[in-house]
Amino acid sequence: MKYVLILSFILLILSPYTLANAACCTTGTADPAGCSVCLTNPLTGTTKSEGIPTLLGNVINSVLGIIGSLALVMFIYGGATWMLSAGNQEQVTKGKNILIWATLGLVIIFTAYALVRFVLTTVTGAG
Repeated sequence: MKYVLILSFILLILSPYTLANAACCTTGTADPAGCSVCLTNPLTGTTKSEGIPTLLGNVINSVLGIIGSLALVMFIYGGATWMLSAGNQEQVTKGKNILIWATLGLVIIFTAYALVRFVLTTVTGAG
């Protein structure tokens, strides 16, 4: 069972990067020299081959977006905890701590995004 999962994972990850008819896929049209089939990349929906750094950049940007959304939820939760504390000093402190840690998390998220963006633009050469 373990080997089936490993094999299916490898096939799932490597399937967009097959090199079938690479000459046809650069133009996106069938070539008269016998090139009749062109595979589309299921991740991008185009026939152009995206590199590994671009794929990793898309995954990392998506993950950072989700984490940023979780930070927003924590801001709302911390503010609601503080506002609904009804004078209970323990709840006020809890709300303040949630807001402080959410702010720290947001700073870390922005720093990670800037570093990833810098590294990926340096590696891929995109402007």
